[in-house]
Amino acid sequence: MAGEEAELGPLLRAAGVEGALAVRLAAYGGVLLEANRRVNLTGAKTPAALMPHLLDALTLAGDVRESLVDIGSGGGLPGIPLALATGMPVTLVEAIAKKAAFLERAVGQLGIKGRVVAERAEIAARDPALRERFASATARAVAGPSTVAELAVPFLRLGGRALLQRSALDPLERQALEDAAPMLGAALVEERALEGDRRIFVLEKVAPTERRFPRRNGIPEKRPLCC
Repeated sequence: MAGEEAELGPLLRAAGVEGALAVRLAAYGGVLLEANRRVNLTGAKTPAALMPHLLDALTLAGDVRESLVDIGSGGGLPGIPLALATGMPVTLVEAIAKKAAFLERAVGQLGIKGRVVAERAEIAARDPALRERFASATARAVAGPSTVAELAVPFLRLGGRALLQRSALDPLERQALEDAAPMLGAALVEERALEGDRRIFVLEKVAPTERRFPRRNGIPEKRPLCC
């Protein structure tokens, strides 16, 4: 772990990440890569392979406000880098027990303000302590865009924003996302282009989400809204 952490520090600084944050991100990267040998947390196996994922997470740092929920957090991307970059408290929602256990260890070891919810998003979003409580929500590589919207938007309070990292959507996917958003009490307010075909789609919560959303376990993915 120490070698991977030591390798990540210079890579992050060369990419323009400032000193203190580079140190903390390198520590997280070392913890993640070491644990990844035992539990499948990320497809990245080396510091160089992990770098794009860390930098991609940081593209959302300017959008995170007050409180953050990360849906399907897995190995902690993008939630943990965003918590390190912003100092905001983060709630990491992860249903797979081994991944949730890793997140618990990482939060404690890295001194992050946050907690882990070891539950499916469809269930966690119905908890009054979590539903419509957050200013920001992220979800990376969880499912199709309208499915991710259904899982993320119920966690947002009015005025909160879901930040969806995707590749460019085809016209049908984009229309499905635009049509699904109002059903959930949200609106697609921005599509931000990054390098290549990478995009950030921003949904803003404009009305309370009806109690029927999200639908029961597995249904948002099996039968995406408006598709």
